[in-house]
Amino acid sequence: MAVAVLLVLGVAAAWSVLIPGVSAWENIIVALIGSLRLTGPVAAAFAAWVAVRRRRGNGNRSLTAWQAVRAPLAILVVVTGSFTATVLVLAVRTILTEQAGRLLPSGLVMSVAGLALYVTIGWITGWLIPWTITPVLAGLGCYGLFTWLAGGSTWTDRLVPATREPYDIFQGLSSAAFTDQTLWLLGVSAALLLGWAAVVTRQALVLAAALLAVLAAGAGVTRLLTEPRPVAAERVVYSCQEWPIMVCVHPGMRTGLDELGSAFTKIASRLAGTPGEFSRVEQRPRHDDAALAPGAVPVHVDDLAAGFADRAADEFVENLAGACENRVADGYRDIVVAWLRGEPLPGGPLSEHQYAAAWFSGLTEVQRRGWLRMHYSDFAACRLRSAHFGGHAAQAIQMEPSRPPEAGRRPERGIPEGAAAPGGMVDRGVPGN
Repeated sequence: MAVAVLLVLGVAAAWSVLIPGVSAWENIIVALIGSLRLTGPVAAAFAAWVAVRRRRGNGNRSLTAWQAVRAPLAILVVVTGSFTATVLVLAVRTILTEQAGRLLPSGLVMSVAGLALYVTIGWITGWLIPWTITPVLAGLGCYGLFTWLAGGSTWTDRLVPATREPYDIFQGLSSAAFTDQTLWLLGVSAALLLGWAAVVTRQALVLAAALLAVLAAGAGVTRLLTEPRPVAAERVVYSCQEWPIMVCVHPGMRTGLDELGSAFTKIASRLAGTPGEFSRVEQRPRHDDAALAPGAVPVHVDDLAAGFADRAADEFVENLAGACENRVADGYRDIVVAWLRGEPLPGGPLSEHQYAAAWFSGLTEVQRRGWLRMHYSDFAACRLRSAHFGGHAAQAIQMEPSRPPEAGRRPERGIPEGAAAPGGMVDRGVPGN
């Protein structure tokens, strides 16, 4: 029964940690480690329940060292079996799809060492406090303690079997860090269990073994705390799609190339001829500010959940021109941003924004692109105003709506060639593309 419960919880917890759409071994390892958040406290509660029953049934009988540690070791075998089953379930998923990266057995070993610590804490708690409610307290206590440590400072999270979330697939996983963490977890688990056994059995040899385990735990935690965290992103060989523009992503996200390319192709065509022109889209980690080659732009894709390409495109377009401090300028900026995104043009909070949106919607696609080439610097610097959207023409039309256009009249600023201004006026003095 315990194995079935732990298996169901393990699979559900691991599946919730998986980064949607990412086909990488590191994603599997992180998910398995993340499943310990639920299976670990349940394992501690199970160990506490067995310990309470053993303590009540044992009475005051003396125990040998083997008799003392045999039960908690048997519980650990059961818990490890359920974890192995969880690994096999996720392995079936990986067999069906090609995985990028590499499998790190050290991550699996560290997970088992983490389960050993959960079981040890649960067992000792149940033995020392043989109450009926103790298993519940042990499970909740472990969950609260380990969650607090995992989300604490930059060093406390290294003491628990967890990975900091959200996980960055560009950062990679450290096999050395997993090894040091395993040494610490096994050392502290052995020290606690053997220390408890020394108290129960009153054997000096068991106490000496516990002290050796303390030394091992100390060596592991020292290596963990002195080893610097990796700060540079791991070099990856991108998976790319070359048409109609070059789109490159992490190999674990190659299934999203078509959707990402479709989202950015239209944006690239609308930015052609402007300082924001690009022909290559490259996925980059959020913490990496390294410069890219001319014509390449960085995009951030955290997962391949539904709508990921639209989210990446929206973030990219928003960064072309930051939010304007002036409310009026911000309304004009939103009109251009909505067009670049392929969304309906917003009316805006002011009447001049509504007129500008109506004027801009009256332009053809070619005319809008020509308009952007002329006024891109004003758009990026939040200097757009009514004059860019036929504002002066609007005033003239309101004053003399029936007057025909004069021959040779100079065009209003910001209206590309062939653009129909409100009132039927056509300006032909400014090139449209």
